[in-house]
Amino acid sequence: MNIKQLFSLREKVILVTGGAGKYGKCMVEGLAEADGTVIIASRNKANIDQAVKYFHDKGLYVYAHEVDQAMHDSILNLKQWIMDQFGRLDVFVNNAVSRPMKDYNAPMRDFAESMETNATGMMDILREMSSLIERSGGGSVINIASMMGMFGPDLSNYEGTDMGTPPPDYFFHNAGLINLTRYLARIFAGKNIRVNCISPGGLFNHQPERFLENYYKKVPLGRMANKDDIKGVVVLLASEAGAYINGENILMDGGLNA
Repeated sequence: MNIKQLFSLREKVILVTGGAGKYGKCMVEGLAEADGTVIIASRNKANIDQAVKYFHDKGLYVYAHEVDQAMHDSILNLKQWIMDQFGRLDVFVNNAVSRPMKDYNAPMRDFAESMETNATGMMDILREMSSLIERSGGGSVINIASMMGMFGPDLSNYEGTDMGTPPPDYFFHNAGLINLTRYLARIFAGKNIRVNCISPGGLFNHQPERFLENYYKKVPLGRMANKDDIKGVVVLLASEAGAYINGENILMDGGLNA
């Protein structure tokens, strides 16, 4: 197969949860630029509608539907809508995240709320969308974790800032998601469903200058990720170019943890 065909997502229906967020929007853009038909799903209808308009203005095929990942009925409604509108699902990018816990000392009810979406809800939507992919003949599940699921926090990055202590639930759920990826790759054996994970480092978002100084000097590439850096990785895992990659976690951090 020609290399351009291998990376093409033409006629692929792709769901990206959290697709209006920081990394989500980057991935949606890349998947649509590779000719995929992309659906953004999120709780915030105003955000996804605004994102869809942005992509439509660029001539990209992107659609939107609301979903509350903590609500089973909402997930089922999204699943039925995808079948009614598109008749199939080929790729699921599992990217939605809730961040009610702000730091180590946050109330435990915030941790419980986080788990409702980031653990129970995430497993729920993974099962439902994977079953839809199986019904469609197979495809790809791409979990979006973080380098924070692989390593402890480097607190020196926050020296001289008022950014506080990174919240523990973020490390907890991303570490679990990385190993859940391996578990699902085994569970889906024989179903033509590949399951992989991307663990990005920090994305530049005009963070405090002191934080950027602390961070940049530790990265061999001398910068944080930009909006294009994750595009190639997610298209690889969604397309036939990644057809023999399964059960992997790809660290994308510019060499920070090399």
